[in-house]
Amino acid sequence: MKRDGRWSGWTSWARHGLLAVLCAGMAAASAAAELDRIRQAGKIVVAHRESSIPFSYLDANQRPVGYSMDICARVVNAIRAQLKMPDLPVEYLMVTASTRVPAIASHKASLECGSTTNTAERRKQVDYTIPHFISLSRFLVKKASGIQRIEDLAGKRVVSTKGTTSLTVFRRLDKELGLRATVQEADDHAAAFAAVAKGEADAFVMDDVLLYGLRAVAAKPDDFVVVGKPLTIEPYAIMLPKDEPEFKALVGDEIRRLIRTGEIYQLYTKWFERPVPPKGVVMQMPMSFLLRDSFKFPSEKVGDLVE
Repeated sequence: MKRDGRWSGWTSWARHGLLAVLCAGMAAASAAAELDRIRQAGKIVVAHRESSIPFSYLDANQRPVGYSMDICARVVNAIRAQLKMPDLPVEYLMVTASTRVPAIASHKASLECGSTTNTAERRKQVDYTIPHFISLSRFLVKKASGIQRIEDLAGKRVVSTKGTTSLTVFRRLDKELGLRATVQEADDHAAAFAAVAKGEADAFVMDDVLLYGLRAVAAKPDDFVVVGKPLTIEPYAIMLPKDEPEFKALVGDEIRRLIRTGEIYQLYTKWFERPVPPKGVVMQMPMSFLLRDSFKFPSEKVGDLVE
């Protein structure tokens, strides 16, 4: 074989071309994998939360409901249409903050529909679609505690939920500010709230919308207050298996349809501005300018802003 520039260049091009074709074929096989799993299983498994009000939680009949669940119901219909399986059943898998990522990474569920933040660290194991909510991380305390700022938590007991970004961020700030707080981990949001209610913790650090939701269904909501400047910005999105571009595109197209047609605004009003089950509480949270602006140019890349 000649070694002049033309022939050696052609050989290099051919090798790279062949490699590109092989990679494309592997990607195509991988892309269809999740849809194939669903088709072969004859069902789609949807992961949900127990107490992430109003995103994903159990109602009085122990059925998973919420804003995220309604969005996922539309996504499931899009999957049914793609697979031409209109009667494809849904199986629900309840997960916690610490088990949700493994459930998707191991393909135990195809979608996680809760209140999960799109972060760079989590994207090492899973993927995300377009955010459907943007929250801010703050503190819930007893009104009588007098706590107003993060500096007021020096030497205090602070609780958060295992596996959450709020817990990670507070641990870092605790060291940076020298607060010397006692940090406690709860299995779920309800348990963390209960720790503050019982006096076992002084503050619960978490996304503000979840704090407001837990406060709203408390026996005495006026005993609690959400305080402090935002610690982080949290874009919530449906979590998906990693390296499944066809499946991700299908889910993303449905989210874009909801935004384009205005249906997502109707779902938002239903869950954040009207009475929600089981107690008929009203969140009284109009859509923030951050979320409204994100819908103008919907993209999963918003998660790149979160560590």
